[in-house]
Amino acid sequence: MNTKTVEAPEERKALKRAARKKAPAKAKRAATVARGSMKKKVKVMVKGQSRKR
Repeated sequence: MNTKTVEAPEERKALKRAARKKAPAKAKRAATVARGSMKKKVKVMVKGQSRKR
């Protein structure tokens, strides 16, 4: 839902809530899929290297 044109925050909030109610329910995650399967994976570092943060 695009609410960029709506200026008043309360009105925008009401529009978004209405859109969320109207939208179909999301499918549940399958039991076979890991919870963090979509997370970015961290590569294993080589010993002796400094970690960049």
